[in-house]
Amino acid sequence: MIERYRRPEMALLWSDRTRFLVWLKVEKAVLQALAKKGDLPAAAWKALSPGLQKIENLGIDPLDVAEKEKTLKHDVIAFTAVVTEMLGRHGGEKAASSARFFHFGLTSSDVVDTAFSMIIHDAGQLIQKQVDALIKVLGRMAKRYKHLPTIGRTHGMYAEPTSFGLKFLGWEAEWIRNRERWSRAVDEISYGKLSGAVGASPHWDPAFEAGVLEKLGLKREPVSTQVVPRDRHAVVLTTLAVMGGSMERIAIELRHLQRSEVGEVREGFSSGQKGSSAMPHKQNPISSENLTGCARLLRSYALAGLENIALWHERDISHSSVERVVFPDAFQLMDYALARLIQVLESLTVFEDQVQANLDHAGPRVFSGHLLLALVREGV
Repeated sequence: MIERYRRPEMALLWSDRTRFLVWLKVEKAVLQALAKKGDLPAAAWKALSPGLQKIENLGIDPLDVAEKEKTLKHDVIAFTAVVTEMLGRHGGEKAASSARFFHFGLTSSDVVDTAFSMIIHDAGQLIQKQVDALIKVLGRMAKRYKHLPTIGRTHGMYAEPTSFGLKFLGWEAEWIRNRERWSRAVDEISYGKLSGAVGASPHWDPAFEAGVLEKLGLKREPVSTQVVPRDRHAVVLTTLAVMGGSMERIAIELRHLQRSEVGEVREGFSSGQKGSSAMPHKQNPISSENLTGCARLLRSYALAGLENIALWHERDISHSSVERVVFPDAFQLMDYALARLIQVLESLTVFEDQVQANLDHAGPRVFSGHLLLALVREGV
């Protein structure tokens, strides 16, 4: 994601530095469980543990991994090579010797997919906070404009009077549904796997796998292949797309209400801000338009996620290049868009006199439905 559309906390979660740190956490959790089980010599774990902790504190330089990958052409092997070298530097001779156990019994996807679920889960919590904040803003605005009458519109035409606050109340209700959907989506992706190259658990039993994953905050994928099945990931991306549609619903309404002929609301316009390089009088609805564009991107990411579900046999890597792009982009874009939407709503000016003027302009014809019912009651 380009810098313009990302915020620091979410961007850090999707950085290479964080990714390698989470990979390390997975590897470390497996080693610790193997030591407890007796499958890793106690002396080896004693030698490895301080070094692993020091590496975790220091972090792993992505440039070091990238340099190894130039030769190895495999990011996980490059990662393991860097970590084992660091164990030698920071853990001493015994740690260097015991480093042979690092990545013991694991295939790359055991580490990558499990860590991926952990990162998505944590990123999902950030999105959840933003959704909660948006719901609060919408609720406040629904109450604020509850008693402001306005003309309702269907097909872009005058319909019947309604409450201006009802717009916000409807959006609030929709985002409460989105909060529930998102909670389910995050729960659905909170699964990992340590079941080996084809998912057959050749090196340890499912109970061992479940125990390690529980310590990492995940549930065990009941039936995996080499990877966690991608329907889980598709649910996350499609839910983001639905939320993007809900954002666009708000943005479209705000864009309409800001048209010169309507003039009922205006986005916040800061001191010194310019609306046009050619027409100094312009105050364009750029934030609402930006949100419409964000929603288009989020829908495209959902399609990519759906196409990733079908992989060859026990796994291919056709999904990998897609996910390296769409997941960081989708989460960072949604995080950015929610923050921008909240800002638009909090700084929104509602011109109540113009709302009333438009209602007056509609005239008595907007009560035609009431007149129709009255005529029917009288026998017409």
